[in-house]
Amino acid sequence: MSSSSDLALTALPEIQHDGTIRVTWQSPSNIALVKYWGKYGTQLPANPSLSLTLKHAVTIMELTAVPVPKGAGNLSAFYFENKINASFAERFGTFIRSLYPAFPFLADLAITLKSHNTFPHSAGIASSASGFSALALCISSLQQMFLPSPMDEGLFLLSASRTARLGSGSACRSVYPGYSVWGETPVFKGSDNEWAITINNKIHSAFENVADAVLLVNTQAKAVSSSQGHALMQDHPYRDARVLQAGHNLQLLADSLKKGDWDNFMMVTENEALSLHALMMSSSPGYMLMNPQTIGIIQRVREYRLRTSTPVCFTLDAGPNVHLLYRPEDKQEVTRFIKNELTALCENGRWIDDEAGNGPIRLN
Repeated sequence: MSSSSDLALTALPEIQHDGTIRVTWQSPSNIALVKYWGKYGTQLPANPSLSLTLKHAVTIMELTAVPVPKGAGNLSAFYFENKINASFAERFGTFIRSLYPAFPFLADLAITLKSHNTFPHSAGIASSASGFSALALCISSLQQMFLPSPMDEGLFLLSASRTARLGSGSACRSVYPGYSVWGETPVFKGSDNEWAITINNKIHSAFENVADAVLLVNTQAKAVSSSQGHALMQDHPYRDARVLQAGHNLQLLADSLKKGDWDNFMMVTENEALSLHALMMSSSPGYMLMNPQTIGIIQRVREYRLRTSTPVCFTLDAGPNVHLLYRPEDKQEVTRFIKNELTALCENGRWIDDEAGNGPIRLN
């Protein structure tokens, strides 16, 4: 397998002697700092969100395709962690079929997908974001074969972001390195509900290499999926207030990221995390994805920050696991804190030592 440095981002897929087409992408998860929660229409966000793309929590997706008679295309099989996965085949197959009007060439291909993660699936780390963004990038690579002239890198990523959004909203942010925004907002020119945009040119050097320790409190599938949670926002009594809060917090966070202001960054990030889970608990029916270990970690992080004045803060995805965000220069001290005080609250003492990433990688 070639290294990413040997491959142009927008290069055509590999075509084997028997006509089989193959392309592989590695795409990362991301952690939203301003949360996307609630949607309308076809995967459009009720509020804008801002996220940090990770480096080590990734999905590797290999797509192979064989030409078939016109209109006879299908998803032949989906392998997850080297095993046939019928439920994933159904979800991803439905997604691919939904793309036929926009990408008619897909209807003439028998596709096989092979996927694996470097992190636990369905446990509150955005596996749908990395998975659907990886597949969308594969599809954009296929698309290059059927265009009169290939897309440039900017259009290629924009197209992949839009396609990824149709599978999983947060996936549209994973096609970009570092920080990205999805959802129309006056805070960032060019922002859009249809796709995400990169905002790395608006980031102070203090936030360029943020470290993220993902504390794995529980790696079992969530009792309530993110899709179900989004649906419950439709009639949520605080829906309108949440949209206003998200817009306000996005402006505050954007200012913090631009100025290098860790104090306000931590305040907004933690407020967003707790607001997300408050919305879950106040849904009808209400539910809770945090557990006692989650709350214990939050309390210990706040005590540690007060005790040491180390700028470290927590955020949560839609699950029980906790992300600790901190400066890379504090890595030794924070790692010691994690090992001494937090791993006892993690499932089998497990955590992922991650950081801001450089975005997806084309593997072949």
